[in-house]
Amino acid sequence: MELITGCKICDRIQSIKAGTNPNFVAELSTGYVTIGDHQFYKGYTVFISKIHASELHELLPDFKQTFLAEMSLVAEAVFKAFKPDRLNYELLGNTDHHLHWHLFPRRTTDPKPKLPVWVIDKSVTYADSTIPSDTELTHLKAQLLHELE
Repeated sequence: MELITGCKICDRIQSIKAGTNPNFVAELSTGYVTIGDHQFYKGYTVFISKIHASELHELLPDFKQTFLAEMSLVAEAVFKAFKPDRLNYELLGNTDHHLHWHLFPRRTTDPKPKLPVWVIDKSVTYADSTIPSDTELTHLKAQLLHELE
């Protein structure tokens, strides 16, 4: 799988392959499962495509079908591991042009629980206080990995 120089997501894949990405949870046939860098939404997970592509329609049909099926399996594991009231799915690509799913566990106790995640100011959702401690990160990864297996 070709990685692109200057792509932040490809850089993350390189760190996973090098064993230096602390958020890495599991490798699936089409992508990598990671715990999100910030945990404003507890259990926030990212599923990264192994193939650098900007749009789903750019993937070969078999890879695309497997990628979507695996995203669904990751989502189910997130739901079982973190027990949210709802799960939000995002595949945007406006900033990072490399396919990656954002899986946001949502709870009725969230601020503005009926609105999309992006309505909360990023200074709140990406505050230093939302970065999990090493202990919390280890726990989140173990919970998710247990459900993926």
